[in-house]
Amino acid sequence: MFKNFLQISNTLLGAHFRQHSTIFALSSGQGKCGVAVIRVSGSCTELALKCVTGMSRMPPPRTAILRSIKHPVSQETLDKGLVLWFPAPRSFTGEDCCELHVHGGIAVVNSILDALASVPKLQLAEPGEFTRRAFYNGKLDLTEVEGLADLLQAETEIQRKQAFLQTQGALSKLYNKWKDNLVKSVAHIEAHIDFEETETIEEGVLDEVIVKVEELSKEIQQHLEDGRKGELLRTGVKTVILGEPNAGKSSLFNLLCQRPAAIVTPIEGTTRDILEVTLNIGGYPLVLTDTAGLRSKTDDVIEKEGISRAMQTYKDAELILLVVDSQKYVQWVHCSSSRNVVDYLKHYIKNLGLNNLVCEENQDFDNIFTKNCIVVFNKLDLVKEQLNVEHHCQIIQLSCKHEEGVVNLVDSITNKLKFLCGEPSAEHPSMNQMRHRQHLIKCLEYLNSFLTTSTSDTVLMAEYLRKALRQLGQLVGTITTEKLLDVIFKDFCIGK
Repeated sequence: MFKNFLQISNTLLGAHFRQHSTIFALSSGQGKCGVAVIRVSGSCTELALKCVTGMSRMPPPRTAILRSIKHPVSQETLDKGLVLWFPAPRSFTGEDCCELHVHGGIAVVNSILDALASVPKLQLAEPGEFTRRAFYNGKLDLTEVEGLADLLQAETEIQRKQAFLQTQGALSKLYNKWKDNLVKSVAHIEAHIDFEETETIEEGVLDEVIVKVEELSKEIQQHLEDGRKGELLRTGVKTVILGEPNAGKSSLFNLLCQRPAAIVTPIEGTTRDILEVTLNIGGYPLVLTDTAGLRSKTDDVIEKEGISRAMQTYKDAELILLVVDSQKYVQWVHCSSSRNVVDYLKHYIKNLGLNNLVCEENQDFDNIFTKNCIVVFNKLDLVKEQLNVEHHCQIIQLSCKHEEGVVNLVDSITNKLKFLCGEPSAEHPSMNQMRHRQHLIKCLEYLNSFLTTSTSDTVLMAEYLRKALRQLGQLVGTITTEKLLDVIFKDFCIGK
């Protein structure tokens, strides 16, 4: 036990030491670039800036000045660049900070980092340490920190918009509003407990708290029922291409990727394994997966495994691109008594083994699918007659060979992505982390427990509200642990 205590003590002391030390790092991208930004933060920033610039006094705050950057030991001039001084608390971290904007050559950057390392009490920053200090000093809450991490990772325009809104407090404003309302409710019910036997408190206080909690419970419930829009936008919409062998799935995959990512041959069963790529479609992230052709009978062990993997990918997908061979549809129309495309699709899907993809009793095309689905009638170049499916907006006629119908397909996919991910807005922010959802679900459970508890047991009611408040505190970071912070900051880069 004593050994564990020492380990914990050393960890806390180490965290405390780093928090009060002065750190530096390259804050712009790695590699050659026109301009590199080197950031310093901490109580010894002023000393560091004077050591590498030779200035006797600090420049005006937030004003760029041109200075020679020198090594403190050798006094060799390393480069000329812009120097900016950000005294506490008006800086990114809330501490004294400075930035050196220098030429972005690798040798230049390394020489200046070496110069800073020679200054007493300075040490190289760890990944995410600048942002962690901003959190500790109240410049950012946890949701804003997560938004900043997402902003650095954003690959599409809509991802950038959602992340930027989060860094600006779109989510934290909502969650803090709920937290403040709950604080008032806790205070009122505790006052009711303390003074219920006297006449020093107004009547109806408990009833008012119950009404407020009911309103909060409804708001949180509506927030949770968002279809995971923010999470899908953050991670990408899982989209799988399905169809029978040789329907043109890999050709469609390559067409959307704009490169030969998958092998295409006239031989059935060419694709065996799962191929996955992330695409930017209309500003939305699409995680596109090519799969093995689906059929009920095959003696090939490897193809069987490919089909099994395809079925598993289908179960996890949020969007299906169902590829149909137009030639086979035309043959079916000629041979079948029915010319209804819905009947054909049900027949086709049944043969693929995707029985749970359609509602058998529904003949309305727009409502036959149990998942979001776009039907792609491929190989249009091999069909000499009209398919008579133009009136169905979710059917795209395509020729991968001639790239005919690609614009319509991209537009259809974009519309589906808009529906699934929504449009980020400051007025209606969407949660985009599983952590948020878990805290809000627990908070809602405690609120519902409060509402179902007898009003005669006000002590228990108050305890449920305190537990609900703790969940909101953990959500925004007013109540947190180092372990949670380590998880959040693990993907940050050095210099941020």
